Amino acid sequence: MALVKPDANTFARIKVVGIGGGGGNVINSMLVNQSVQGVDFIAINTDAQALLTNHSPIKLQIGEKLTKGLGSGSNPEVGKKAAEESHQQLEELLADSDMVFLACGMGGGTGTGATPVVADIARKTGALTVAVVTKPFLFEGTRRMVVADDGIEELRDRVDTLIVIPNQRLLETIDIGMRLEDAFKISDSVLGEGVQGISDLITTPGLINVDFADVRTIMTSSGTALMGIGSATGDDKAAKAAGSSAPAPTPTSL
Repeated sequence: MALVKPDANTFARIKVVGIGGGGGNVINSMLVNQSVQGVDFIAINTDAQALLTNHSPIKLQIGEKLTKGLGSGSNPEVGKKAAEESHQQLEELLADSDMVFLACGMGGGTGTGATPVVADIARKTGALTVAVVTKPFLFEGTRRMVVADDGIEELRDRVDTLIVIPNQRLLETIDIGMRLEDAFKISDSVLGEGVQGISDLITTPGLINVDFADVRTIMTSSGTALMGIGSATGDDKAAKAAGSSAPAPTPTSL
């Protein structure tokens, strides 16, 4: 019998889709850090200029007729219509997926409006669909927070599992004098770690074997999930990492 070294993609075709400006930043962060292996990256945006600077090997400009290559103007309805206009291209991109991660920053136009449409398409292909999204910092304003909350509610029933990361909670763990740009980079990093933490279970061998079938069983139609992040080295590193995990947001904070 011939023995073949298996490749991660032999077992599950995983696609990580960054939607809008925030989702695109997460894709860039993961690609630059090379933190996630064995997955296909896709960047989706209405903004042609933003896509030009994105590192994703696969890019899709949605709503080309509607927005003429510009952004959505922070209007979720424009983001939704843009995704609907590009429905066929989205179907083609997601057609052969076993698992689809959707990453976006809620509160803007494209991410908030287009993500529920993309989620519908992904689930109709039969793919396990997991959304990892952020809520705005308080300093981004009340309107953006309201838009984010509305977008999260619309998305909740369209995915198998929804992980919401409130950016404001990150301020409890970072230096109060940190620059605004660096705060957003940390947000991108945490969102990426949410994707990596799940995808690594499938693509990276571990002490306890977990495959895609296990992940599908746990995460199919699971609703809202909570996430904590921690790392450690040396003796008792597992216990220390668990103890240093970033405090998970309570359901009421979602």
